[in-house]
This record gives sequence, structure tokens and C-alpha cells, in this order.
Amino acid sequence: MVSHLRKCRTAVAAALTTALLVPIPATAAAAGDLQGADLCTAGRDLTLAARMSKDIRAALWSRAGTVSVSVHDSRTGLVCELASRRRYDAASVAKVLVMEAALRRAQEWRRGLTGWEHHRIRPMITISDNHAAQRLWNDLGYRYLSRFLRRVGTTATTLGTYGRWGLTGTTAADQSRLLDVLTGVRGVLGPGARAYGLRQMAEVRRDQRWGVPAGMPRGVRAHLKNGWLPRATHGWRVHSVGIFTGGGRTYRIVVLSHDNPSMAYGVRTIERIAQAVHRGLHKGRAIGQELTPESEISEVPDGSAPAEGEDQDPAA
Repeated sequence: MVSHLRKCRTAVAAALTTALLVPIPATAAAAGDLQGADLCTAGRDLTLAARMSKDIRAALWSRAGTVSVSVHDSRTGLVCELASRRRYDAASVAKVLVMEAALRRAQEWRRGLTGWEHHRIRPMITISDNHAAQRLWNDLGYRYLSRFLRRVGTTATTLGTYGRWGLTGTTAADQSRLLDVLTGVRGVLGPGARAYGLRQMAEVRRDQRWGVPAGMPRGVRAHLKNGWLPRATHGWRVHSVGIFTGGGRTYRIVVLSHDNPSMAYGVRTIERIAQAVHRGLHKGRAIGQELTPESEISEVPDGSAPAEGEDQDPAA
């Protein structure tokens, strides 16, 4: 009997692995979302908007998977939106929300971060520590996090139930609003708190700095957070969100995706889009960050949610 059960479990695990690795037909990237009106506007700079729309479409041409994009540039007024209201599991990009909520709470309570908070925020962002994220999530609580989302003005982000913060539902549009908490557009955090948050995101460790920094020119600084999580439905979720500062401008790039056959495939899709955006905003400037070599992309999930069927105490 024990031997039979072991064989059954092995068969189920093999079937799940196979399902995650089978290529998934193109949905958003190469289908209806790329048709119709231009993806970008840029005030009176019609040339920039048209070129950027064309380049983002070209970056996604023939790519499988479901992709959403949100780009905003302060200098030109460039705005690019592709399926930016489609919902995704947030995976580890939910950690930006957790950090910002902790900073806002400290501000409301008229104090700085405690040592306990700092020693969990920093690893949560810089090395994507899940235990730290869970402790902060539990400490902030569902009610406070919900109130923070309302204050920021998100319209479609819903917190993961039963403490499953990695399964928070979100959109590219809402992730862009959350990044604007750190750029000062939303007026939610003071200058010191914003600088602290940006510093944590600028110091994400090297092996997690793939995604939206690809194609970034020298002299520009990336403040980012990524998420990478496979599930039985929609395959790999691979997300990258970032704020870029320097050269007299601030801009942000959000790319969310799922239905990726592998993490490496999702990373490459995101980086092709990022290259197009950086190139369009910095014509003629030397590239400071190239595409991430596929050999350096791990296929190990970020651990932001338990595998289906696994028991996990969210209060742990």
C-alpha cells in the first residue's frame, strides 16, 4: 500500500511538472492586445509615442504568454499601456506594497521604523526573503493593508486570502500606482520614507536584478522588485517592476506576465520590452545593462506561495 501511494504521488508530481513545461499558446502578447490603437501617448511628441508603440509591439511579436505593460516618463509625459487592467497573482512584487504600508504606518504613528521593522524590510526587498515578508504582512494585518491600498488609489488589487500574500491579485496599472508612492506623485510618504524605500530597491542583489533594467543606459539607477512563481494554472508568473532615476528624469516600467512555459522565457520577454523602452527614452546613450544570460536565470520559484496541495501555516 505504501509503495502504491508513493508511486501515485510521483505520477502526480510528474504530471504537474510536465504541465508547467509545455509551451502555452500565445494570448495577449501576439494576439488581440497588440492590435488597434497605439499603445503609447506622449503629449505633443507624436513621433516618440508612435515609435515606442511600434517598438513594444516588435518586442512582443511571436512571444507566447500573457503580458501587461505600464510605462510612465516624467520628462516627456510618455504613457504606454498594454492590457494594464488584466489581473495577475502578484508573487514577490507584493513585497513593495508591504514595505510601503510599513513606512506609511510609521509615518502615521509619528516615528521612524523600529529595528524590528528595518531588519525585516531590508531582506524582504534586497534578497526577497519570504519569512520576513510573512512577519511584516501578519504584523500590518489585512485591515491596515486594505486601507493603504485605498489611500494609494488602487482599483483592482485584492489581498491574498489566509495570509497568502504572494497570491494577492493585482494589475500593471495598480503596480504603477504603487511605484508612484515612492516617486512622490501619490503624496502618501514623506521624502525620507521615499528615499529609504528607493534605496532598498536599488540594492536588490545581483542575481535578482533581471527584468526591467535590461537595456538601461549608464548613469541611470534602477530601483526594482521582481516576482517569479509557477502554478498549475497559467504556468509561470514572471513580473518585474522598476523606477529609474538619473539624467534629469524619473520613469517607471511595469511588466506583468503569466502563461510562460519557463521562468527564463518570461524573463526574456520582459527584457525585450524593457530594452525597447530604455532605447526610446535614451537615444544614443551607451547601454549599461545587457540582457541576462539564460545560464544565470534560475528556474527555482520565489516561494511567495505554497505549491498546490502543500500545507503551510500563514502565521508561521
